[in-house]
Amino acid sequence: MIHLEHINLVVSDIPRALTFYQAAFPHWSVRGSGKGDWYGAPRNWIHFGDDYNYLAFSDHGRGENRDLKGSQVGLAHLAFVTDNLDRLIDRLSQAGFQPHNEGAEDPHRKNTYYLDPDGFEVEFVEYLSDLPKERNCYREEPSDLKLTN
Repeated sequence: MIHLEHINLVVSDIPRALTFYQAAFPHWSVRGSGKGDWYGAPRNWIHFGDDYNYLAFSDHGRGENRDLKGSQVGLAHLAFVTDNLDRLIDRLSQAGFQPHNEGAEDPHRKNTYYLDPDGFEVEFVEYLSDLPKERNCYREEPSDLKLTN
Protein backbone atom coordinates (compact mmCIF):
# COMPACT_ATOMS: atom_id res chain seq x y z
CA MET A 1 0.00 0.00 0.00
CA ILE A 2 1.16 3.52 -0.75
CA HIS A 3 -0.11 6.56 1.15
CA LEU A 4 0.91 10.19 1.51
CA GLU A 5 3.03 10.67 4.64
CA HIS A 6 3.92 14.36 4.57
CA ILE A 7 3.94 17.57 2.60
CA ASN A 8 7.02 19.79 2.77
CA LEU A 9 6.29 23.52 2.51
CA VAL A 10 8.85 26.32 2.36
CA VAL A 11 7.44 29.26 4.33
CA SER A 12 8.74 32.64 5.43
CA ASP A 13 7.83 32.39 9.13
CA ILE A 14 7.17 29.09 10.92
CA PRO A 15 5.30 30.50 13.98
CA ARG A 16 3.00 32.45 11.65
CA ALA A 17 2.32 29.30 9.59
CA LEU A 18 1.68 27.31 12.77
CA THR A 19 -1.02 29.78 13.85
CA PHE A 20 -3.10 28.66 10.88
CA TYR A 21 -2.32 24.94 10.93
CA GLN A 22 -2.68 24.54 14.72
CA ALA A 23 -6.18 26.03 14.47
CA ALA A 24 -7.03 23.58 11.69
CA PHE A 25 -5.40 20.55 13.36
CA PRO A 26 -5.65 21.05 17.15
CA HIS A 27 -4.79 17.38 17.80
CA TRP A 28 -1.41 17.69 15.99
CA SER A 29 1.83 18.79 17.62
CA VAL A 30 5.43 19.54 16.70
CA ARG A 31 7.06 16.13 16.23
CA GLY A 32 10.59 17.43 15.74
CA SER A 33 12.61 20.45 14.73
CA GLY A 34 16.10 21.49 13.82
CA LYS A 35 18.39 23.83 11.94
CA GLY A 36 20.25 23.26 8.75
CA ASP A 37 21.44 24.63 5.50
CA TRP A 38 19.57 24.28 2.19
CA TYR A 39 22.00 24.87 -0.68
CA GLY A 40 23.63 27.75 1.14
CA ALA A 41 20.50 29.17 2.76
CA PRO A 42 20.28 28.72 6.53
CA ARG A 43 16.94 27.44 7.69
CA ASN A 44 14.94 26.24 10.64
CA TRP A 45 12.57 23.35 10.12
CA ILE A 46 9.79 21.57 12.01
CA HIS A 47 7.56 18.57 11.48
CA PHE A 48 3.99 19.25 12.63
CA GLY A 49 1.54 16.35 12.75
CA ASP A 50 0.62 13.11 14.45
CA ASP A 51 2.29 9.70 14.51
CA TYR A 52 1.37 8.98 10.88
CA ASN A 53 1.06 12.24 8.90
CA TYR A 54 2.68 15.62 9.11
CA LEU A 55 3.47 18.90 7.45
CA ALA A 56 7.13 19.84 7.20
CA PHE A 57 7.91 23.55 7.33
CA SER A 58 11.22 25.22 6.49
CA ASP A 59 11.58 28.96 7.05
CA HIS A 60 13.98 29.94 4.24
CA GLY A 61 11.19 31.05 1.86
CA ARG A 62 11.63 34.31 -0.03
CA GLY A 63 9.31 36.13 -2.40
CA GLU A 64 5.67 35.52 -3.18
CA ASN A 65 3.79 32.29 -3.78
CA ARG A 66 2.48 31.57 -7.29
CA ASP A 67 -0.55 33.49 -8.56
CA LEU A 68 -3.44 31.11 -7.85
CA LYS A 69 -5.46 32.67 -10.67
CA GLY A 70 -2.59 32.18 -13.12
CA SER A 71 -1.35 29.21 -15.09
CA GLN A 72 2.15 28.88 -13.64
CA VAL A 73 3.37 25.41 -12.85
CA GLY A 74 3.20 24.78 -9.11
CA LEU A 75 0.96 23.72 -6.29
CA ALA A 76 -2.70 24.60 -6.84
CA HIS A 77 -3.97 23.61 -3.39
CA LEU A 78 -3.83 21.07 -0.57
CA ALA A 79 -7.01 19.31 0.56
CA PHE A 80 -7.85 17.77 3.92
CA VAL A 81 -10.95 15.83 4.99
CA THR A 82 -12.67 16.84 8.23
CA ASP A 83 -15.57 15.29 10.13
CA ASN A 84 -16.99 18.70 11.06
CA LEU A 85 -16.37 21.57 8.65
CA ASP A 86 -18.40 24.07 10.69
CA ARG A 87 -16.26 23.55 13.82
CA LEU A 88 -13.07 23.83 11.75
CA ILE A 89 -14.30 27.12 10.26
CA ASP A 90 -15.06 28.37 13.80
CA ARG A 91 -11.53 27.48 15.01
CA LEU A 92 -9.92 29.21 12.04
CA SER A 93 -12.15 32.26 12.51
CA GLN A 94 -11.14 32.49 16.19
CA ALA A 95 -7.49 32.40 15.05
CA GLY A 96 -8.17 35.31 12.67
CA PHE A 97 -8.59 33.47 9.34
CA GLN A 98 -11.54 33.80 6.98
CA PRO A 99 -12.43 31.60 4.00
CA HIS A 100 -10.80 32.59 0.73
CA ASN A 101 -13.32 30.81 -1.48
CA GLU A 102 -16.51 28.91 -0.76
CA GLY A 103 -16.81 25.46 -2.29
CA ALA A 104 -19.48 24.48 -4.79
CA GLU A 105 -22.85 23.28 -3.55
CA ASP A 106 -23.04 19.50 -3.61
CA PRO A 107 -25.49 17.11 -1.95
CA HIS A 108 -22.69 14.75 -0.86
CA ARG A 109 -20.02 17.10 0.45
CA LYS A 110 -19.33 20.62 1.62
CA ASN A 111 -16.01 22.38 1.35
CA THR A 112 -14.27 25.70 1.72
CA TYR A 113 -10.87 27.13 0.82
CA TYR A 114 -8.43 29.24 2.84
CA LEU A 115 -5.16 30.95 2.09
CA ASP A 116 -2.53 30.17 4.70
CA PRO A 117 -0.11 32.95 5.79
CA ASP A 118 2.30 32.10 2.93
CA GLY A 119 -0.33 32.04 0.21
CA PHE A 120 -0.85 28.27 -0.07
CA GLU A 121 -4.49 27.50 -0.81
CA VAL A 122 -5.90 24.88 1.58
CA GLU A 123 -9.21 23.14 1.00
CA PHE A 124 -11.17 21.50 3.80
CA VAL A 125 -13.93 19.07 2.83
CA GLU A 126 -16.59 17.27 4.84
CA TYR A 127 -18.21 14.32 3.09
CA LEU A 128 -21.93 13.86 3.70
CA SER A 129 -22.01 10.35 2.27
CA ASP A 130 -19.96 7.25 2.96
CA LEU A 131 -20.64 5.88 -0.53
CA PRO A 132 -17.61 6.35 -2.81
CA LYS A 133 -19.86 6.68 -5.89
CA GLU A 134 -21.52 9.74 -4.31
CA ARG A 135 -18.38 11.19 -2.69
CA ASN A 136 -16.43 10.96 -5.95
CA CYS A 137 -19.15 12.14 -8.32
CA TYR A 138 -17.81 14.31 -11.14
CA ARG A 139 -20.34 16.66 -12.67
CA GLU A 140 -18.06 18.17 -15.33
CA GLU A 141 -17.99 17.06 -18.96
CA PRO A 142 -15.30 14.47 -19.60
CA SER A 143 -12.10 15.78 -21.15
CA ASP A 144 -10.82 14.84 -24.60
CA LEU A 145 -7.51 13.91 -22.97
CA LYS A 146 -6.45 10.38 -23.82
CA LEU A 147 -5.25 8.58 -20.70
CA THR A 148 -3.36 5.32 -20.57
CA ASN A 149 -3.30 2.83 -17.72
